[in-house]
Amino acid sequence: MKTITTLALTVVAFLFVRPTQATDNPLDDAARPMEEGVPQVAVLRLRKLLRGSLTPAEKKAATEKLGEALLAAGAPNDALKTLEDVADSPAVIFYRAQALAKSQRWAEALPLYQQIAADAASPFRSEAMLAEAEALRALGRTNEALQAFALLLSDPHWSVRAQLCSIELLLDKQDNAGARNLLERTKPDLLADKKEKRFLQGRLEAQLNHQERAIELFRTILRRPEGASRAVLIATLCAIAEASVQLRTPGAGEDPLEDFIEHHPGDPALPTVFAKLDQVYGTERKPSPHELGRWAKDPAQPRRALSQWYLARTALRGNRRDYALQIFNDLRSNPPPLPALAEAFLEYARLELEEQRFDEASAILDEARALHPAAPVLARINFLSGRSQYSANQFKKAAETFEEVARSSPQLATDSLYNASLAWMQLNDTAHVAADTRAMTQSGGGEAERGDLLLEQGLTQAGQGNKAAAEILQTFLREFSHHQRVAEAWVALAELAFHAAPPNLDEARQNLARARASEPNAAANERADYLSIWIEDVTPNAEPSKTTGAAAQFLQKYPTSPLLTDVRMKLAETYYRQQDFANAETQFQTLAQENPRAGFVERALFFAAKSARQSMGAQSLEHALALFDEVVKKNGELKWAARNEQAMIERQLEKAQDATTLYDEVLRGEAKPEEKREALCGKGDILFNQGANDPEKYRQAIAIYEQLAAQKDATAHWRNQALFKKGICLEKLSDPAQALATFYDIIENAQPNRQREFFWHDKAGFNAARLLETDSKWEAAAAVYHKLASAGGARSEEAQQRLTRLRLEHFLWEQ
Repeated sequence: MKTITTLALTVVAFLFVRPTQATDNPLDDAARPMEEGVPQVAVLRLRKLLRGSLTPAEKKAATEKLGEALLAAGAPNDALKTLEDVADSPAVIFYRAQALAKSQRWAEALPLYQQIAADAASPFRSEAMLAEAEALRALGRTNEALQAFALLLSDPHWSVRAQLCSIELLLDKQDNAGARNLLERTKPDLLADKKEKRFLQGRLEAQLNHQERAIELFRTILRRPEGASRAVLIATLCAIAEASVQLRTPGAGEDPLEDFIEHHPGDPALPTVFAKLDQVYGTERKPSPHELGRWAKDPAQPRRALSQWYLARTALRGNRRDYALQIFNDLRSNPPPLPALAEAFLEYARLELEEQRFDEASAILDEARALHPAAPVLARINFLSGRSQYSANQFKKAAETFEEVARSSPQLATDSLYNASLAWMQLNDTAHVAADTRAMTQSGGGEAERGDLLLEQGLTQAGQGNKAAAEILQTFLREFSHHQRVAEAWVALAELAFHAAPPNLDEARQNLARARASEPNAAANERADYLSIWIEDVTPNAEPSKTTGAAAQFLQKYPTSPLLTDVRMKLAETYYRQQDFANAETQFQTLAQENPRAGFVERALFFAAKSARQSMGAQSLEHALALFDEVVKKNGELKWAARNEQAMIERQLEKAQDATTLYDEVLRGEAKPEEKREALCGKGDILFNQGANDPEKYRQAIAIYEQLAAQKDATAHWRNQALFKKGICLEKLSDPAQALATFYDIIENAQPNRQREFFWHDKAGFNAARLLETDSKWEAAAAVYHKLASAGGARSEEAQQRLTRLRLEHFLWEQ
């Protein structure tokens, strides 16, 4: 069972939002949102401050504070980049180490922690000593880590933490006696530490094969989870599942996992919980995916996406491939930015590659990379990308991709270099083939791999029509007569005889017979049956039924073959020559359904378009337009209000240009300020609606909303509405950071002299919290909800309820 890392997963204390006032210190004002629990806004403000005119000392202080804010906002790589040119100080060194640790770059973080730990005057010394031990542990230097933790056993503040971490290491080493001894001596005072000790006691019992006792200890944590860290709770859920599987009662471990998923649909630990649940399902004879199906339809993320992934897996285990592809396609349409989903996209791309949809597979793999997966998953993504490129005949690109994978992933080096050699063979680049073959041997490739490469060289030469192919294949049969792929060589020789000029059908049949007598693998069987169809088709005076019978049998025997399209086309053409038009039509239609993007579909079928229907409500809207026009002709007080109403109707009729013309007339005329603001806002809304087809429209809408928000005499209603809609535009432009800052400007109420307005204020606050929750920034989201709850608006009670829910679901215990 995989253990937890206690330091890295310790619960972060929740920061309550406190009323703050503007100061005369720009740096304090810029950093204030970080103190309020919303570091994402502090990042934007500090960057803006740094673009201004600062003294060297002010710039250093602001840059250091920006690094701290980026670290708090969960952006360790950006924090490192920000701090790389800042002069060393205890804080800067510690923040760099923390950023490296959060990026799993333990080897680089370790010397920085050691540097801080060696400085007796550093305010970060104790934290660095603990982190040094964790880094050693992460690097697999278990004994050194135990020694480092031992140095903290006498520190009153860190002794319990060091004891708990040491117990974990002893359990990892299977030193059950040492773990039990230290468990008995550990006397934690804090509730969280008591829960963790209870979990470690359960782990010990499980390792001693006392599964029932272990489960009872784990269940005491779940019955009263208050105070336990998320890491301990998640590890407890997984431990119960493991122990239940050992007892052959997987249902008992399944229930707590499903219950957690049900009540925590956005928890960042969901990938771990779902993976464990899938393992439990895999041990059951008849798993019921009912819960997965229900969650897959629920909008809550990331639960929905993860449910779709594992529901697709369940479908594949049940041989429901089409259903799995449909689920993966639904997942792909709107996935949350969750790195764990890169594995799902990898599985989806593999299925598309098997269907010969290379462009789709490549696009899916690009989307998988965009999720920023861990290095091992990224290597597998790139490896599959190389396979897709090879299958699409992009041989040079494929070879370079495989070579890059070989350099970055020792685990995939042999297979990658083998595939790179195959790609260079397709380009007749013998120098690269030789170099990659040597490298493959050095990386662990043996006799079987060398035989494979010689056979592939013969197959490649045969595919290119090279006369040397037969000689290479014969050499393979002599030198590797016991190779498991001998039958493939005989099939290839049969194909060469068939394609000779004139075709040597007798030799082709003889070689196929040798192939079938050589214990053929699946690939050889498939290729031999494929060739048999064409041999029957060109045999003089042969009955057409032999061709159609062989083709129909192939379709039934190899339903996922990449040769399926060729065989079905041959079957359809044969039926057509026989004037069996009913069967020919069936096969052509099936071709179109199975290959909707193929170029030949137009030859088989044709399509028609639907006509448009006129809306039943259009007449009433046209009548309303006529009435408003009569108002305008009166040239009275309501003239411009009528024009605005006409513009609204034109928008309902989807006549955006006519509506814009009317709004421009209002803006040029002598309308009241409020009427002009309505027209200005309406123009922005039209541009916003057009943004789905032209993102530039969102930028034009933003300019209009900024113009409206900047009007000095505008009420809070117009200012907040304009800023809110600007924030929505920024979201549509995939700039959630600026959108968050815009929403935060509204709820911050930086201009208290304005009349309070709660409609747009509250919408902005809830949208800001939504963005933060989407990014798993639970503490920051709680800070925003606290602001809304304290504002006294119509939705303050709802904000308080969400704040309470957030604290319970994500263990943001009050300190």
